[in-house]
Amino acid sequence: MLVKFAIQDFMDERELQNLSVNTMKGYVIFFREFKRWLTEQEILDVTEITQSTIKSYLLYCRKEKNNSPNTVNNKLKNLRAFFNHLLDNEYITKNPCNKISKLETDEKIEVFTDSHIRQMLTYYRRLKRKDHQFTAFRNSAIIITLLGTGIRIGELRGLKWTDINTEHYQLTIYGKNRRQETVPLTSKVLQELLEYKLYCERHFKTLNDYVFVNRDGSPMSYDATKSVFKRLQEVMNFKDVRLSAHTFRHTFAQKFLLGGGDVFTLQKILRHKNLSMTEKYLALWGSALHEQNEKYNPLNDFEL
Repeated sequence: MLVKFAIQDFMDERELQNLSVNTMKGYVIFFREFKRWLTEQEILDVTEITQSTIKSYLLYCRKEKNNSPNTVNNKLKNLRAFFNHLLDNEYITKNPCNKISKLETDEKIEVFTDSHIRQMLTYYRRLKRKDHQFTAFRNSAIIITLLGTGIRIGELRGLKWTDINTEHYQLTIYGKNRRQETVPLTSKVLQELLEYKLYCERHFKTLNDYVFVNRDGSPMSYDATKSVFKRLQEVMNFKDVRLSAHTFRHTFAQKFLLGGGDVFTLQKILRHKNLSMTEKYLALWGSALHEQNEKYNPLNDFEL
């Protein structure tokens, strides 16, 4: 089977699974690069792709394109899924990725300090007094929502006003693979969202279904949401941390654990399928567990 037809077959199958627009966009970008590289190697049919071919491609990504180990591992993940699809449909007899190991990566999870957070919120607070009221109000609400809930950027974009349960302090979101899930809300986050809603009602006259919108009232695209953090990074110019939506999620996890929260509750709030990712947070910021153990250890009630 020709590579270009195999890729289209895989993409059609993935689209039937109703994956998010961003996931599909990522596949398009990846396979465009992979197909171009294969063509340069004069490889046109999937049966010509061997384990050696995959290793050469990943080496090209690492050395020629200067991809990070995490990026290379993500590309390997895409290739495994692609060739598993071809194997399931009997286009090939074995997956050439099977015995290729992921690259070792440095486990570094960046978080914001209290100073970083104060600087960002102060910046938007000052903007509210100038000619950028809507942008400042919206962006500060974005930061507070991310920091106070730990949700992902795609989940933030998909939020509708009807997803906010003011009675039970909950957000209904659509997580990975479009699963409907709920996330607890603190009173501070709920208050911020309600104030922002009141502002939007007065600003737009007609309220859009979506919580976070552009200046014209239309729902924010993925690129528009990303540009919020890109612009904020330019203004803040933080040298010691990456300013991204996911850094807020990491910061939420850190604050939760250092504040005495338990890892199982954190797993539920962040909606990790298993404990592996949550345990990475625990390994980095589990110092609070010592204090909790001292406080609640069953031996405290006994004289030894």
